[in-house]
Amino acid sequence: MVQGIIGSELAKLIKSAKVPDKDYLIVDVRDEDWKGGNIKGSRNHPSQRFLLELDDLVERTKDVPIMIFHCALSQERGPKAARIYEETRNTLHGTNHTVYVLQGGFVQFGQSYKDDPELVENWREIIW
Repeated sequence: MVQGIIGSELAKLIKSAKVPDKDYLIVDVRDEDWKGGNIKGSRNHPSQRFLLELDDLVERTKDVPIMIFHCALSQERGPKAARIYEETRNTLHGTNHTVYVLQGGFVQFGQSYKDDPELVENWREIIW
């Protein structure tokens, strides 16, 4: 079951000793709205191509225990991608993982942490 994670919990995870792409992965499913900033270490898998990239993503992350999905607000694209990913991974590789959706999406996370280069990169104020 997909769970929610708040920005401060994600910030703590990023700053922990856990290793991106091994211990956790942040999947940003924004499309053109990806320009203007992103969570450091996140991987962009645009929602428009998500289903085409899904099998490859599941295979590459089958051993990653924590997956975090988000879009701009995490109200539609992020939660949908998270559900599809979880159902596919459960079917192919079992349930040895946790899937989260970042509450408030990048808009909230970016506004909160835009001045911390350990958490947000490529920030462009004019866009937000």
